[in-house]
Amino acid sequence: MAINVNTVYQTVLMILNKEQRGFMTPEEFNKTATQVQLEVFEKYFDDLNQQLRIPQADTDYADRQENIDEKIAIFKTLGTALYDNTTLIDNPYFDLPSVDMYAEVVSFYRLGNVVHNDETIVQRLDRHDFYYVNKSKLTRPTVINPVYLYENNKIFIKPNSINSGIKIDYVRKPKDVVWAYGTGTLGQYEFQKDDSTNFELQESEQSDVILKILVYAGIIIRDPQIVQTAAALVQADETNKKS
Repeated sequence: MAINVNTVYQTVLMILNKEQRGFMTPEEFNKTATQVQLEVFEKYFDDLNQQLRIPQADTDYADRQENIDEKIAIFKTLGTALYDNTTLIDNPYFDLPSVDMYAEVVSFYRLGNVVHNDETIVQRLDRHDFYYVNKSKLTRPTVINPVYLYENNKIFIKPNSINSGIKIDYVRKPKDVVWAYGTGTLGQYEFQKDDSTNFELQESEQSDVILKILVYAGIIIRDPQIVQTAAALVQADETNKKS
């Protein structure tokens, strides 16, 4: 399950107000929470890359590669790329999908596999190889063995006869965190659950998220003690995960 945005915000407020150190407004919290979620999310890829170089325990729930991949899997999706041969007449391309297979409007984050007709994985090349691949009959791409170049958020595919049937596996960007609110009769902030957006991270990340938000909160209210304490706890937690 996802991390409840109201639980996190109320916990942050409780810690800040325990010694009357200050207050974090909903607007400050929403911006900070969204930033923290992106930081945690981006770190998954670095952690996974590191774990791929380390032998893993062959035990249920203890394989770190699988555990990290499960966290990323929340954001994995699939979409159809749309062919465009009008913008660049001499160099047609496929646009990245803006709507995924679940009919959700999503923000593209990282490219996975490019697949033709649900059966052929298109090979990715760098710019140099892509432009010289036709020079030899042995390397010339075909419908059975197509290739692509990815740059400027566009997919260029060879052979040029491929103008449909392209689907893309990709990782989407997490949705912005929103603690929505109204104003009560005394001017207080009142939580509006239906208009809010929870964190999309696993619940196991809740403590880390709260600590990272407290680091930013300490900066916002100019309390170095909160910054130092929260930062030290974050560092200790990250060291423990790697040990």
